[in-house]
Amino acid sequence: MRIISFLAKKVGDLTVKYSNLPESYIKRSYEQVYWKNPAGYPQYPKAQVARKKYRFTTNRPWTGQFRMQNERNVHRKKVFLEPVGEWSFFRGDRVEVMVGKDKGKQGIVVQVIQERNWVIVEGLNTHLRTVGKDKEFPGVTIRSEAPLLVTTDVKLVDPETLKPTEVEWRYTEEGEKVRVSTASSRIIPIPKAAEETIDYKSKELYLENDEKDTKTDAVTKITFQPRLATFEMDVMESMGIKEDRVPARTYWY
Repeated sequence: MRIISFLAKKVGDLTVKYSNLPESYIKRSYEQVYWKNPAGYPQYPKAQVARKKYRFTTNRPWTGQFRMQNERNVHRKKVFLEPVGEWSFFRGDRVEVMVGKDKGKQGIVVQVIQERNWVIVEGLNTHLRTVGKDKEFPGVTIRSEAPLLVTTDVKLVDPETLKPTEVEWRYTEEGEKVRVSTASSRIIPIPKAAEETIDYKSKELYLENDEKDTKTDAVTKITFQPRLATFEMDVMESMGIKEDRVPARTYWY
């Protein structure tokens, strides 16, 4: 099977949806441009020196921790990633761990890191780490979940047999695209938690804010009526101004 490097530039679609941030903002926030020609000068070609490869981790691309882990002078071992043709794991899915000390245990996916083919399962594959340690304070030891590879470390649980199974995408008679267990041919619905973002748990429960959100009626309502008139003509008509001056003759040679 073809293996490619994970050091790609594109952020996963699920990351963009969950953050509920514009993709242009995310790209601008994690880009590291070291030098570029000034804009607005035609004599200078468009050229820049910027970081081309990024190491994606559990920290999201727009955070300061991500930038620190991708400093220019930090050299890490290259990690290779098996390409996934069609993503099948979502927040809220029940999966079973296939490797490690928690092999055979089932849990719920609480975070998806599509850039590294990772999922984090609540309460499983944990390790202890110490935070806040210095010379005068021993720090605090916390239990943290480590990511698991969707290609080898976890499998979705069949809702009928409650056993791990492979899945494939199929279409229903109504044309809806669904996940189907290859073991029992049972449909595995996408959980409601997959719709959750930073801003809301569900789209149906989200309340619009008058100060921040544009109302749906304002978006769909057409207020502009096309006319064969200039902006100045519209202003004169609204103010009741009538043009009675006769323009001077002009001649073209």
